[in-house]
Amino acid sequence: MKEVIWFLSDFADFWHDLLLDLYRSFGWNMSDTELHFWIIGVLGVIGLLFVDVIFHALARFSITAISFLFSFAIVLVFVFALEIQQKIAGSGNMQFSDAVAGLLGFLFFCLVYFLIRGVREWLKKRKKGNEKGRNEYERTYRS
Repeated sequence: MKEVIWFLSDFADFWHDLLLDLYRSFGWNMSDTELHFWIIGVLGVIGLLFVDVIFHALARFSITAISFLFSFAIVLVFVFALEIQQKIAGSGNMQFSDAVAGLLGFLFFCLVYFLIRGVREWLKKRKKGNEKGRNEYERTYRS
């Protein structure tokens, strides 16, 4: 886990320094704060456009799919924040396998929830179909 965080940190540092040097080579005296404003702002809008297209496509089929993706993103952030907090506080071992286990737990319980929900919906449709069939029978043969 620590290696993954170090890799991501080195990756971010590389691009941070490269962009800062690039801007300065054009004569733009940009501070670190201004660089963050522009880069995070532009990347955030690109991300928003990408997510917006995906969520609009998913909304045609299921709001639950959007809810799942949003919840997964929150769980993902929480899992890695928890692992980093454990390292900082010394309250546990920071391991990638712990993060993966947490994500698998989320996926497992989502699967259980979706199965229960699917069975409930199937039973509702079946009950509705039986009532419709009964009503048609009564109209046809009892009138």
